[in-house]
Amino acid sequence: MQPERADDRPQVKLFLEGRYRKLVRDLPQTVFFCPECKGHPRRRRKCPRCEGWGKLTKDSVQELVGWVVGGMFRTRKNKFHGAGREDVDVRMLGAGRPFVMEVINPKVLDVDLAAVEAEINRRNEGRLEVHGLHHADKSRVRVLKETPHSKEYGALVKVAQPIEAQTAQAIVGTRHVLIQQTPERVAHRRADKARERWVEFVSVEQRAEDEWYVTMRTEHGTYVKEAVNGEGGMTRPSVTELWGVPCQCAALDVLEILDAEEGPSETTRTEDPFGSGL
Repeated sequence: MQPERADDRPQVKLFLEGRYRKLVRDLPQTVFFCPECKGHPRRRRKCPRCEGWGKLTKDSVQELVGWVVGGMFRTRKNKFHGAGREDVDVRMLGAGRPFVMEVINPKVLDVDLAAVEAEINRRNEGRLEVHGLHHADKSRVRVLKETPHSKEYGALVKVAQPIEAQTAQAIVGTRHVLIQQTPERVAHRRADKARERWVEFVSVEQRAEDEWYVTMRTEHGTYVKEAVNGEGGMTRPSVTELWGVPCQCAALDVLEILDAEEGPSETTRTEDPFGSGL
């Protein structure tokens, strides 16, 4: 009888749940493989795009967490499951984004998770923080992936020309239904179609003559940068349209992941959103 191969053995998996806060603007959530060589060991050697690195960023939230988890549980294999994701140049602040790390075939099972959390935070001070790390069930992966959450964002908005404070403040407390055509920046991985999403403006604060900090709450799946600049009318209405001057999102932060959303009530929807008569 042939001996059992390692690949035929059932995998042992542990699931660790927590939240992460991303404090910098150059850190993706998961490994950012080079789109040219896809990180392939042979193809990446001569890849001009990544210069043999195989990926476009040095590290990621997944790697920074996984290196510590893997060292303490003695395994190199893991999968990272986040409750959504933010763009690489967007900070994740507030209480952080929920995640589950799937630890595959650990050789050590009895690990102090408080020590894991402390080591992750020690190694990544000023870049990444993890808190609330605890053992979880596999079912939590599905919950995190499938539960829609509204979010609160802070956007630093640059205006092409100065505007009156009264004009800027007029959007505070209003909620709008946006019609968003798939933005060009994600067209390579998203179907080209119009999506309806809501946005609510919470506060507006002037930072400089041509800069305003806009706090807003949005439905899951909202393209927030385009909700600011309008992308030439592909998102309507936008801050550009509401203020009547060209606007650009100079910096964006996720301030909070809010409770599972039920969607806006009918009474709060704009009476005649763009496209409703088509």
